[in-house]
Amino acid sequence: MTRRPLLRAAGVTLSAAALTVLPALPAHADGIRAQEWALNALHAEKAWETTKGDGITVAVLDTGVDADHPDLQGQVLPANDLVGFGASPGDSSWAEHGTAMSGIIAGHGHGADRADGVIGVAPEAKILPVRVILEDSDPQRRRARTERAGALADGIRWATDHGADVINLSLGDDSRSAHPEPREDAAIQYALSKGVPVIASAGNGGKDGDHVSYPAAYPGVIAVTAVDQWGSRANFSTRRWYATVCAPGVGVVIANPDRKYYEGWGTSAASAFVSGAVALVRSAHPDLSPAQIKKLLTDTAQDAPEDGRNDELGAGMVDPAAAIEEARTLEPTPQKPEPATHTKQYFGTGPTTAPATDKTGWLPWTATIGGIALITTSAVFWRKRT
Repeated sequence: MTRRPLLRAAGVTLSAAALTVLPALPAHADGIRAQEWALNALHAEKAWETTKGDGITVAVLDTGVDADHPDLQGQVLPANDLVGFGASPGDSSWAEHGTAMSGIIAGHGHGADRADGVIGVAPEAKILPVRVILEDSDPQRRRARTERAGALADGIRWATDHGADVINLSLGDDSRSAHPEPREDAAIQYALSKGVPVIASAGNGGKDGDHVSYPAAYPGVIAVTAVDQWGSRANFSTRRWYATVCAPGVGVVIANPDRKYYEGWGTSAASAFVSGAVALVRSAHPDLSPAQIKKLLTDTAQDAPEDGRNDELGAGMVDPAAAIEEARTLEPTPQKPEPATHTKQYFGTGPTTAPATDKTGWLPWTATIGGIALITTSAVFWRKRT
């Protein structure tokens, strides 16, 4: 299976995706901040009246994270590299996608009063980097797909056992041969049973058949689709029964290890925004179970589709401020692992083509290390593997 970052950007070539430097965009508030439309869409400032994510650790299972980036300094915990080879700090194909996702989740800006750079949804949360895939541009990517195929499952368990309060999976496999992997499914159920919500990008296959993407389709996962500044579905965003909520995924400002800022697109970014939102909810209400948090997000989503949900937008745009307020009325309940919904016929090599319908069955995303963030192929968010 091929795991890919689902985020693209324009300008710099990042593996299979292109990144575009924001034209004449300065790194200070009247430049970068003015373009962070997503924070307004999520009512982030309203949520910050209660919390900015203090005390919460978000595990980012990705291509690695640049802990020295000025927008993340002091927020990044010691990393675990489950790949063990490939690009290293300083290389052009190192940690671009993971750094971008971490900035969306917990960037705190920099400079005087931190007025410069990127601000994340939960700027006081910590990032726990777990390297489980390589950038599309990494020469060792193919090797990683075969030799480190189990890194995602191992990473989910490791993060769960090492302090993660939220797990972000801005990656996935939505190829025709995508299928569920028992180890990944079991790892996600393990995380949920330990009280750790798992968020994943729904996929960037909206223009290529809407194939099921894993890990988004595993039971219990909060799967996120992407929308633009007007709240409309991004044309690359996969439409599937497992969509939980939607979040910004077009024209999103992202930080990069090269210290420049790019504009990207993809469901990878959407997943990161929701992981930041969940970090805020957990900070305000730490005892809620993953199932309660998932329901809270759907019950309080903005601009709900007709009939309450659809495959394009899920229940609507995530609203952490509304979720935090609604959670005040809840009593914490124990997490009950969800039963697997896949069938044995999709284990092993998996089908060569995706079933025409599979609302009860799923094609796992056992993505190869090359795919991460479900952001669609080349375009804006450099899904470097997307």
